Amino acid sequence: VTSAEPQATKSTPIILLFINNKPTIMMKKRPFVLSRLSKLIISSSCSFSSVASGLNIALITGSTRTSGPPTVLGPRVNTFIQTTLEERGHTITHIDPKEFTLLQKPAFAYAHGKAPQELQECQSILQQADAYVCVTPEYNHSPSPALMNVLNHFGSSTFSFKPSAIVTYSAGQWGGTRAGVALRTTLSELGALPVSAMIHIPKAQEVINRDGSIVVTSEANDEEERWQKYCSRTFSQLEWWAVAARNHREVVDPFDESPVFGKAPSQRNAP
Repeated sequence: VTSAEPQATKSTPIILLFINNKPTIMMKKRPFVLSRLSKLIISSSCSFSSVASGLNIALITGSTRTSGPPTVLGPRVNTFIQTTLEERGHTITHIDPKEFTLLQKPAFAYAHGKAPQELQECQSILQQADAYVCVTPEYNHSPSPALMNVLNHFGSSTFSFKPSAIVTYSAGQWGGTRAGVALRTTLSELGALPVSAMIHIPKAQEVINRDGSIVVTSEANDEEERWQKYCSRTFSQLEWWAVAARNHREVVDPFDESPVFGKAPSQRNAP
């Protein structure tokens, strides 16, 4: 298979499929315009990875608190999540809202190269990521203002066509679940589609030590194993979608196929 652009024809009964990660030409009963398919044709030397390890994940945290009362929980939860992802073989880049000054306007409102350095650096991290993990406490049934301050200063052209996962926590019994539900809408609008499974950590001060390790409370000493299995449900979904999206971006530029989204950061892409 070559990457040369074929002539458009309505009588060519072929279609390109991927079988065992290899491009394969198959017969197609119904004629179609081949020029539409040509965007999928690639060199036979291209390879695709089905391995989930080695993803570049942006970990966006949602708490700026450094002192109590109540007990500061954000750092321990962030450490636990980052360690868990690193143990799964991924590279984690931490985006901490404490590093931002008061933002005056979103990155896409500036002329090219004129945004504050902190915004440009953050945007670069977000654009290079294969997936996103957002960690947030719950404020009035909503994600934290610190997290939303980060997300809302970038357009969907920064996040689009990549998956995300949601982690919430609280000092109470609900684990920030309502914040997680509310955050799904924002991530979907940004094009960073959230996987169905979420991670909720109730009474985080009783579950996670200050160093990010799991608190052991039973003789069975199986708390860490149980929490790892619980987290794996979400992160396995994230890995599957991230690998699939990364592989497909090597074949098709999603911004060409979906004109609703644009490459330029200045395009907010609101519906």
